[in-house]
Amino acid sequence: MEFAVGMGPTLFSFQRGETKYSLKLFPIGGACMFDGEDGVMAENGDVDEHSFLKANVWARIATVFAGPFFNFVLAFVFSLILVAFNGSDRPVVQQIMENSAAEEAGILPGDEIVRINGEKIHLYREVSLISAMNQGETLEIRLKRDGVTEDVTIVPRYDTQDGRYYIGLRGAGEYFKCNPLQVFQYGVYEVRYWVKATYKSLLMLLQGQASKDDVSGPIGIAQFVGDTYDEVKDYGISSVVFTMMNIIILLSVNLGIMNLLPLPALDGGRLVFMFLEVIRGKPVSPEKEGLVHFAGLVVFMILMVFVMYNDIMKIIR
Repeated sequence: MEFAVGMGPTLFSFQRGETKYSLKLFPIGGACMFDGEDGVMAENGDVDEHSFLKANVWARIATVFAGPFFNFVLAFVFSLILVAFNGSDRPVVQQIMENSAAEEAGILPGDEIVRINGEKIHLYREVSLISAMNQGETLEIRLKRDGVTEDVTIVPRYDTQDGRYYIGLRGAGEYFKCNPLQVFQYGVYEVRYWVKATYKSLLMLLQGQASKDDVSGPIGIAQFVGDTYDEVKDYGISSVVFTMMNIIILLSVNLGIMNLLPLPALDGGRLVFMFLEVIRGKPVSPEKEGLVHFAGLVVFMILMVFVMYNDIMKIIR
């Protein structure tokens, strides 16, 4: 088995027992690789009895899925800490912009937003996310006002100066402290929010609604963390710690989702081959699967070089 930090060619490695520890060239994530996971067999074609390939297909699926899954577990643990200390934000309207779509629709301060286009809303940040990613689509909003439910329709208005559509809401929702049971409830909502933010961002990228400058790699992330630290350090150590936890939640959820994408060289791509094995009743040739993953790895290396170059250019501009 090999435990690696980074990706690409090995810079340094050492062996302890049956585990090889490696430091790779590109500081992009890491991996825990089992013997035979890459599909390589011995020269005589035999597979070692301890090899990953010898394990039951469902055991292999569980092993591969465990990596991305524990990214979500880590995000949930940090979410519990954040919610326990900082509380959360209910989707309660604070202010309405004058002459806005929200004002025209009759939304008032104190209204609680329950659903948007049929999607259940738990946090005010979900409302902000939908607003930020809206491209002029009509929004069917369900409100709760004084215990009475009401449905309104909003057509966001385009702001030529900012180059985006606005609903017309201001503020950051209604913050409240959570009791012990609510800590777990809103911890789940916190992770759910970041999952939604990640996959909606991916959809915007695929649909051409986001540019290359909206994508960052390790250098861009390091720059973002540094800038964020500079912005919050004057508010005290607790603000720095909780802000960094928020970034860890964001990155953990991003890694979990990205690794589950059904693309070669990612865990999701490996899972595709394993589920094919379940359907077919026999595995795809390890050599063929290895070639697919190798080709995917080459593409990802080229993509990472481009992203790192783009990050550097954004810094020096």
